This record gives sequence, structure tokens and C-alpha cells, in this order.
Amino acid sequence: MNKASLLNNISIVLVDTKSPANIGSTARCMMNMGLSRLILVQPPKDPTQEAAKLAVGAGTILAHAEVFSTLKEALVDYALVFGTSRHKGRLRKNIRTPRDAAEEIIPLLSRNKIALVFGNEVNGLTREDLSLCHEIITIPSSDSFPSLNLSHAVMIIAYELFLASKARLAQDAKELASSKTIEDFYQHLQKTLLDIEFLGKNETERMMFTLRQLFGRSRLSQRDVAVLRGIFSAVDRAASSKRSK
Repeated sequence: MNKASLLNNISIVLVDTKSPANIGSTARCMMNMGLSRLILVQPPKDPTQEAAKLAVGAGTILAHAEVFSTLKEALVDYALVFGTSRHKGRLRKNIRTPRDAAEEIIPLLSRNKIALVFGNEVNGLTREDLSLCHEIITIPSSDSFPSLNLSHAVMIIAYELFLASKARLAQDAKELASSKTIEDFYQHLQKTLLDIEFLGKNETERMMFTLRQLFGRSRLSQRDVAVLRGIFSAVDRAASSKRSK
């Protein structure tokens, strides 16, 4: 697979974008850096074609953009999902700079589809959105004014991906589990932990966020997930047998 086609396995995902102009500017940034796949989650109405005006030569990206009503639906086919946030948060562990993330992403592209998720211009990604992301990218910026324009943030990360795609990075042959497989895994994990009373109902969200971070660092393959779910099923049977006695 050549370097240009490698970048075709990266999708930029914009969630609840407020301004159509920012969608158009993002498309232009993507075209500049060799990215072509744009996904829009709950995009705004655009009666005056502001997105097309700002795209300037990147109209094909807008024309082929996929639209979804929820982020979860948009990520079903993706093996690795990077969310973007300027808030590091006490519980967030899997945080990368754009350069570090790019150097990890490019070697995986020969066998995996990867999504980069950006929240809206006002509040960024919600906690629920971030829980669907396996790792976080934070762009270093001035403490006195850390907030970046949406398309500028896309450009910085896209630029690092473009540079990394030109480097001679060894390809990673590992095929990761799809996002849907991972989400099913987390649902099974949560049910098992509730059944054995490891999780209290009032702490489920916080603990599951921590566990998502832990397993996210592992970059699970399909086989990894199958082995772990086999263990959970054995625990489920043992717990059910104990309750029935």
C-alpha cells in the first residue's frame, strides 16, 4: 500500500459542529494534507452554502462526507479512535501530542481504519463522546489562550500525519478489533462487574471510564477480545451457579 492510500484509512470526524464555515475550512485543511475522508455527526444546516465557500477546491471532500446522527454509529467500523481535547482531566491517561500520535498511527494504517474525532467549537467533546475514544490527542498551546479554532486544530494534526506518512516508519501488521467489537466488550465487562458486585451502581460511570482508558492503551485485537470475553463468560457462569445454590 502506497503512502497516499495509507492516509485514506484515516477519517476526520466532526461532532456537533456549530458553524458550516468551519466544516468547509476543515475540508480544505484535509485536502492540503492528503486526507480525504470526512465524517459529520449532527452537522448544522447550511442554507447559504458557507461550507462550500470556505472549502475552496476541496468540494469533493464535502460531497463525499458521511453523515451520522450519533458518534457511536459513526465509529462502528474503526479499529482505533483518537479524541481531541485541550482538557487533560484527572482520569485521562492515554494522552498524546499530535506528533507522537502521528508516529503511532501511520504504522497501523496498512491493516486498520483510524478515526480522529473533534468536538464543537464551544465545548469540545463531551465526556460521553470521549468515552468512545481509545486515546486522546492534546495540542500544546499557550496557557494564556489555549483554545484553538476547529480547522486550525485539524490542520496541526493533519500536518503531523502528513509528515509521518513521508517517514520510513516500520508497518505494524497487527489488526485491531473494530470499535463495535470493543463497545460490545465494554458492555459485557460492565455487566459482569455489576453482577459480581465489583461495581457499585453509583460509581459505574467513573470506574468504566478508567477501565476504558486501561484497555484502550492495550489496543486489543479481535483475538484479545475473544479471550477476555471468554473469561467474563466463565465468571458469569460461576457467579450464576453460586447464586442458584
